[in-house]
Amino acid sequence: MKKSSFVEGTIIATLAIFIVKILGMLYVIPFYAMVSVKASALYAYAYNIYVIFLDISTAGLPIAISKLINEYETLGMMEAKQRAYKIGKSVLMFLAVGIFLILMIFAKPIATLLLGDLSGGNTIEEVALAIRCVSFAILVVPFLSVSKGYLQGHKIINVSSISQIIEQVVRISVILIGCYVTLRVFKGSETLAICIAVTGAFFGALLAYLYVLRKIRENKKQLGIQEYKEKDNVSDKVIVKKIIYYAIPFIVINTIYSIYNFIDMVLILRTMDYIGLEAETVEFVTSSITTWAPKINMIVSSIAMGMTVSLIPTIVSAYTLKNYQEVNNKLNQALQIMIMVSLPMSVGLSLLSKSVWSVFYGVGSSYGPMILAITVFVTLFGNIYMVTSSTLQSLNKFKLVYTSAILGFLLNAILDVPIMLLLNKLGIPAFLGASIASVIGYSIASMYTLLKLRSEYGLHYRKSIKLVFQLVIPIMLMIISVVVFKKIVPVNYNSKFSCIIYIAINTLVGAAVYIGILMKWGIIKQVLGKNTYNRLLKKLTFGKFGND
Repeated sequence: MKKSSFVEGTIIATLAIFIVKILGMLYVIPFYAMVSVKASALYAYAYNIYVIFLDISTAGLPIAISKLINEYETLGMMEAKQRAYKIGKSVLMFLAVGIFLILMIFAKPIATLLLGDLSGGNTIEEVALAIRCVSFAILVVPFLSVSKGYLQGHKIINVSSISQIIEQVVRISVILIGCYVTLRVFKGSETLAICIAVTGAFFGALLAYLYVLRKIRENKKQLGIQEYKEKDNVSDKVIVKKIIYYAIPFIVINTIYSIYNFIDMVLILRTMDYIGLEAETVEFVTSSITTWAPKINMIVSSIAMGMTVSLIPTIVSAYTLKNYQEVNNKLNQALQIMIMVSLPMSVGLSLLSKSVWSVFYGVGSSYGPMILAITVFVTLFGNIYMVTSSTLQSLNKFKLVYTSAILGFLLNAILDVPIMLLLNKLGIPAFLGASIASVIGYSIASMYTLLKLRSEYGLHYRKSIKLVFQLVIPIMLMIISVVVFKKIVPVNYNSKFSCIIYIAINTLVGAAVYIGILMKWGIIKQVLGKNTYNRLLKKLTFGKFGND
């Protein structure tokens, strides 16, 4: 197994996440074609509840283990590093079983809290059954996550990245095959099909976990897995305290994020019902904002996810050695890469939202493309927050982590309903207010974090701010080129093939304009660094370029 540098690790992790997210986007096309709007909403309910409890059981410990492994590896404490991994798995076992039992026992009260008095759609019993089915994944996913965190702490990114692809392929196979066999072969109910579909999370995680364990066993020597005669001067109690100390902020952040998504879902449901929309429209809008549009937006969020996988161990290493200049360099490089890639993707996806939505979910409602066009910018600002928050957590600035997270959460929660009601008064679809509130919350939380990092560590963001201004002209020219070609290239929104051709042509034109300008002005080389840029260019051109 090969260790990766920061940029290489970022590229590997991002490519893997990109593949995973593409698969996650594509499977919804046949899935959405097989089930009704009501059934797709049931899937969204169960999966969103599962994610909340999954975050409680996995969000903190895997990254805490990654931080601790990297810390002990940097300090040469190999025995303590190994003990930390074993202790982390033991803690997870109790946590996973406890959360699994909570979901099984309290599924009906959770479903009641979610649906409230909404009638005409899914019943409380159907939602409770789906929650119980998806809960089995909690027994496996945490162990997969902590094992990936163990490898990432060694800066080994490729194995965990491959495991993500395995997990996604198996999960999607269960979803599609399960739905097809249930509905088309055995003529079963949609509720049963959805319950089988959500078990895909369990089977995907199980096979991916077996793969990671095999890789760890095959590389024991490289990972320093052996029986040590002498223990490092660190007690189990200290290791447990450090794991908890490192894990709690990640758990809090991800739990706040998931709870907000849940509250967001409830507020949208309640507000749309209050305004007087039909139950089917309410469920469509809610599931589109919380599940179906985000599935397409995953292509944008994959950049930040890949970034944090490589960023955290890199910043932990620099922080352990008190090298704050390196911390500043890596944070700025992370922000620059993320903005350089995520911004044009967000703009492009928004411009092509109608055709993209038609490919995945059909023409159906006019609300879908509108939701996609604005929620993609929620993802963009969420990416920025993810990178800044990960930096705070890597620097052990947990009080700031809590403050920024709560600040963003409160702003979102407070602004949700007022903005939705205001937009409704103005004759604008009210549900768009939820996305606007999210953008405001992420923006304020990110600005607060960056300002605090500047005041406490003297970090500066001149290069990142300069890049934003440098990207204005390339982005504007990209927009103009796409708008022009949109008028030239014909499209039939009722034909998926026509939409795919339309998207492909406009994407190629926009990407060619944007990337061409960036290469001409040397912006990509400036952000990645000359050596990394040349190595990447050499690989992409099969050795023809990139030798200088």
